[in-house]
Amino acid sequence: MESSHQHYTDILANLGIEQLNPMQEAAFDAISGPQDTFLISPTGSGKTLAFLLPLLNLLQPGQPGVQCLVLVPSRELALQIEQVWRKMGTGFKISVCYGGHPIQTEIQNLSEPPALLIGTPGRIADHLDRQSVDVSAVHTLVLDEFDKSLELGFHDQMAFILQQLPPDRKLVLVSATAGVKLPDFVALNNPKRLKFTAEELAPALTLKQITVASDERMPVLVRLLCTFGTDMSIVFCNLRDTTEQVSNYLNEEGLSATFYHGGMEQEDRERALIRFRNGSVRVLVTTDLAARGLDIPEMKHVVHVDLPVHKHEFVHRNGRTARMQAIGTAYVLVPEATERPLYLPEAIDEAVLPSLVALPPAPEFTTVYISGGRKNKLSKIDIVGFFSQKGGLGKGDLGLIDVKDFMSFAAVRKSKIPDLLDRIRDQKMKGKKYKIAVAR
Repeated sequence: MESSHQHYTDILANLGIEQLNPMQEAAFDAISGPQDTFLISPTGSGKTLAFLLPLLNLLQPGQPGVQCLVLVPSRELALQIEQVWRKMGTGFKISVCYGGHPIQTEIQNLSEPPALLIGTPGRIADHLDRQSVDVSAVHTLVLDEFDKSLELGFHDQMAFILQQLPPDRKLVLVSATAGVKLPDFVALNNPKRLKFTAEELAPALTLKQITVASDERMPVLVRLLCTFGTDMSIVFCNLRDTTEQVSNYLNEEGLSATFYHGGMEQEDRERALIRFRNGSVRVLVTTDLAARGLDIPEMKHVVHVDLPVHKHEFVHRNGRTARMQAIGTAYVLVPEATERPLYLPEAIDEAVLPSLVALPPAPEFTTVYISGGRKNKLSKIDIVGFFSQKGGLGKGDLGLIDVKDFMSFAAVRKSKIPDLLDRIRDQKMKGKKYKIAVAR
């Protein structure tokens, strides 16, 4: 096993990881072998790397066509997997296909087939229908969070895709929850079954409750968030409207928050996540959409304003904290005199909040929007150079930079914004003038 991992030292270094956890070690051995694999491991335990590392082991340099296909239930998860693969620095081409943006861009990209293809079942089935992708050379299929794909009704598309693959292909099923009934089209061939529990992999999650009167929920939430100081946190609600109401309330009370839910335009969702990731806002108020597969920093704090109906949703939400051996706390706001869900443990420690709390200082950074991205041949280095040389920013004035296809975002120290925008107003970046403004 040790020798298998020798040449992966650089990849782990690129990801900022010193060593694999026990689940990733076991998954590496299983998925590298000839048999099918069924992996169950909690949210936040590092499942993406658990299958990407052995997939890299299975890819053949110089072999034409798609070799590995990964199907996922959401575009967010697809983009997260792509990001991890790019950070790994493998040298193999990857393509991502999902709904909500032009299919022509994908068709063009697929004209030179990637070694690794990631996509949502609907969009991959669409490409197979159009014959814009050839999967006849796929030797490994990964169904990541397949329970969610089944839940979202992707049965027909998944069955159609599996029919198109070579009969001897290897199948890897990955899920955070056990007990999912496999449909007939998912025929596992003598699989290696791996099951890890949250207790085994993330023993550091603490659960605390705060009993609240129904009309006190929001003031109590504000007091709780103030006790986190400058730490980031995720607040879960059950309904889309609630996320917006709670986010607006927190901002009015002087806490920096943004909301995120499935009813938003894709661009607005991305913008909300970028502002949260780069520290322009400290609180992400969201539905269960953010309980899985998002590329966001490790959280020390998760707060349940509403409790979900099912235990597995509760588990996924809490998986946003205590990730990969980190320490975290999940807080549950429990309304007085209402029935508790059966999945909540009977005895949860009551969190005692101080009666007087101070608002944490506002974030030092804010997000700046740039109207060009990868397809305009802009890179992070171009933006850093432009903001430093033409915008007069010093070394510590620029934070995280996200470059998308047709737009980019940069975290800039708030106090430097007026001067920056003034200096670059009439300047060109790489010979072209772009719209640059504070992101809303």
